[in-house]
Parts: sequence; C-alpha cells; structure tokens
Amino acid sequence: MPPEVFKATAHLQEGVVVKARSRNFEITIDEPKNLGGTDTGMNPVEVVLAALGACQSIVARVYAKKFNVRLDDFWVEVEGDLDTDGFFNKSDVRRGYSEIRYTFHIKTDASREQVEEFIEFLERTCPVGDTIANEVNLKLNGIIIEPIEV
Repeated sequence: MPPEVFKATAHLQEGVVVKARSRNFEITIDEPKNLGGTDTGMNPVEVVLAALGACQSIVARVYAKKFNVRLDDFWVEVEGDLDTDGFFNKSDVRRGYSEIRYTFHIKTDASREQVEEFIEFLERTCPVGDTIANEVNLKLNGIIIEPIEV
C-alpha cells in the first residue's frame, strides 16, 4: 500500500501567532508572554508533546480490545526538556528536546502482564512516537516569493 500523504499549513498572523490548518480544522499556536507571544495557544513544542500523548491515546483506544484491555479511563502526561538558549542562539545546545518523558494512566481491570504487553505494542505502533524517536527525512520542498502589491 502506498504511503498516505497528510498535509497541514501554518499561516503567521500578528506577532508570533500562527493559525495552523489541516483538513477542515484549525488551531491557534502562540508563545507564552515570557517568550514573546500573547499566550493565546500552545507553542509548537507543546503541540509536539500533545501530539505524542494524543497519538498514544488513539492507539490505545484502537487496539485495547485486541489485547483484552478494558479502558475505563486512559490519559498520558508528557513532558520534555528543551534549552531555549539554542533557539535564541545563546549557546550551541540542541534546539529541540533533549529528552521527552511520558506516563500512562490506565483505569482497567486487566492484569499488569496484559497492560505491559499492551503498552509495549502501543509504544511500537504510535506514528508520532516513531517520528520523534527516529530520524526522518526533512527537506525543503521549495520557496515561493510573492511580490508586494503597491
């Protein structure tokens, strides 16, 4: 089966506010005030953490029955270490996360063994986790310059 192509656009607004769109959906992305934003939405690196937790949650829902794991409740806490000195060119530290940690909270009647097998599968199956954990070919597709109309 050929790969499915997913698409999104990110359109810069006033300041550092960005309207991100995919399909018929839009989210507002911004920075907190201490990083030069107006705090009207999550910032991009927070969206990455949220995307990981959301992906893990969706995989859990889709595959729980296969592992005979009843999910009365499921949520993921995600946190990451990021040194903003890299972004602000104050030092040569990595610009992205140096470590991301997550904790699964599962309300279930399944045994610990069932849950652990299920979680191992979930970690192997989550596309966002795979994208973060493994090198991806990131390339510029082009530059389109639109003249300013006077």
